[in-house]
Amino acid sequence: MTETLAEAPFATTDGPQRHASYAALAATAPVHRITLPTGQSAWLITGYNEARHALADPRLVKSEVTAANTGRGLLPGEVYAAMGSHMLNRNPPDHTRLRRLVATAFTRRRMDRLTPRIQQITNELLDAMVIDAQLDLIDSFALPLPITVICELLGVPTGRRTEFHDWTSIVLAGVLAGPDKLVAACTAMVSYLRELVEAKRAVPTDDLISALVAARDGEDRLSEDELTSMVFLILVAGHETTVHLIGSGVLALLTHPEQLTLLRTEPHRLPDAVEELLRFNGPLQVATFRLTTEPVDVGEVTIPTGEIVLVGLLAANRDPACFAGADALDITRTDNPHLAFGYGLHHCLGAPLARLEARIALGTLLARFPGLRLAVPAQQLTWRPGVLLNGLDALPVNLR
Repeated sequence: MTETLAEAPFATTDGPQRHASYAALAATAPVHRITLPTGQSAWLITGYNEARHALADPRLVKSEVTAANTGRGLLPGEVYAAMGSHMLNRNPPDHTRLRRLVATAFTRRRMDRLTPRIQQITNELLDAMVIDAQLDLIDSFALPLPITVICELLGVPTGRRTEFHDWTSIVLAGVLAGPDKLVAACTAMVSYLRELVEAKRAVPTDDLISALVAARDGEDRLSEDELTSMVFLILVAGHETTVHLIGSGVLALLTHPEQLTLLRTEPHRLPDAVEELLRFNGPLQVATFRLTTEPVDVGEVTIPTGEIVLVGLLAANRDPACFAGADALDITRTDNPHLAFGYGLHHCLGAPLARLEARIALGTLLARFPGLRLAVPAQQLTWRPGVLLNGLDALPVNLR
């Protein structure tokens, strides 16, 4: 390949065009020199095998350089420190220490205990939807379900959950949201996180924030910035990706009626269907940024030391060298080693929760509303711009 800078589809709001752009890049080479929305250059890996190796390569690390390239370099230092001192921005041994502190909250056993409550929340949301013939499924269902679950797990009061989601949407869009909006949202969020921590310190309850506060004040020695940053990470990652998994999953099924009919007829296929929906149109475009600590060979290219690397999850999950019929939705697919939740050291800790919520949400929704269909042509739907997330702005549907 040449050194010509390729155009990555981060700002694209057309979902099929986003995939087509990634496919066009992947067809030429497994790695590409690109320009980030911040104006800086980086490397985008699009081949599946290359992406999987990169995610587990110890020469690709987290650093302040990679964190700053999400646009957080615009922030006052104390604001960024209160949001960015979490495990996704750390390497071992700090990453190991921070991950250990929250790992027990996301075990399969803990998820099984959450199942009745997730089903209850799902039922209540669907009950409220019955009165509407047409609605936005993101606003009415795909968003309130996971944000309610993660906020209850953490112990976040109900009053400001919508406001928090608005902030996180801006934060995850980064500089594409506009510098002023980004700084304002981050500053407001940090203020809110500090209020939450102080409230739990004053009156501890049986929730994850109280447990993290106890760790802050105990032998594990979480710093105050690590504490607020871990709460931020769990709140954001604990709902944003699931919102888009549910929304994109419903859209994929509604636009592939033969697959939808098969799933309705054979509901036991739901676990495999969720995995295929994650592969087909997952909630993340790329994994969080890495930095090379020494030269790394990818395909026929050597990425030099000190370069930013993005692992393209959307592109890798449709690599025809790994997946037969890669551009087709096939809920009967069982050999499905997709990378939607990453791989290696930073594999998503909340993956069991996301899978559980998606299975309950999709299974209950499809059973409850057999006439569910799009309210607008699929080509009219728009997707949120941003480097990390891959999700719909809205999903208008008719329920019957």
